[in-house]
Amino acid sequence: MLLNYITWNPSESLIDLGFISIKFYSLCFLLAFLFSYIVVKKQFEKKNISIEVLDKLTIYVFLGTLIGARLGHCLFYDFAYYSKHPLEIILPFTFNPFRFTGFQGLASHGGGIGILVSLYLFSRKYKMNLWYLVDTVAMVVPLAGGFIRLGNLMNSEIIGKVTDVSWAFIFVKEDMQPRHPAQLYEAICYFLLFFLLYRINKERKKAVGFNFGFVITGIFIVRFLVEFIKENQSAFENGMFLNMGQILSIPFILLGLYLLFIKKKQPETVASAQRNKK
Repeated sequence: MLLNYITWNPSESLIDLGFISIKFYSLCFLLAFLFSYIVVKKQFEKKNISIEVLDKLTIYVFLGTLIGARLGHCLFYDFAYYSKHPLEIILPFTFNPFRFTGFQGLASHGGGIGILVSLYLFSRKYKMNLWYLVDTVAMVVPLAGGFIRLGNLMNSEIIGKVTDVSWAFIFVKEDMQPRHPAQLYEAICYFLLFFLLYRINKERKKAVGFNFGFVITGIFIVRFLVEFIKENQSAFENGMFLNMGQILSIPFILLGLYLLFIKKKQPETVASAQRNKK
């Protein structure tokens, strides 16, 4: 019977030399930023904004994503533990016993908030139009999210519930039961959202806030629905009708719908954006 399913047991490392290893998750994280950089660069070139500005923006968004995602996990999903071990929020190892763990535990909701904060700080410092930045970066959020979920798949984490569908994955590192490949479902949906939005941006002029509204509505509707076939990430979610991921998704969905259908539409402007200085 198990032969009908996909046995999933990949190595977590692409290269492992003992003293150093390159993990697939880290590679997916880097690919997310690399392809996002390329897409945003094309958008900046259309507005004649300098590459130096993009490089600085990349640093802001990278740090905002990492800090926000880490804090989101520690506060929303494992507060009981990290409230007693606050240093482990910012340190990549545990003390008792001492063990290098890396930054295990990142929450996409926290990452989204971190990106918005980083864009606000960047717009204030470099006198750029905040809505232009938000809409431009929003284009690549589903692209990056797709790569991150592929990294989760390679780590056999954020698994789905037990099922008997023919495409079920048997996660050998988990419990050898056929489960929904929830990470793959999300990755496919996010990539589709990216290509759809990229096509829309090529074919018509968009209003301020459209990209951001489209992205957060699409991503968090997908997240809300896929959570029904995911295993809960924390024990306290067991028995809840909606888990923490779904509860946190609702405000993002409502904000996205407001931007798409209620907010007064205005033409896009980058009047306050810095221009390339020769």
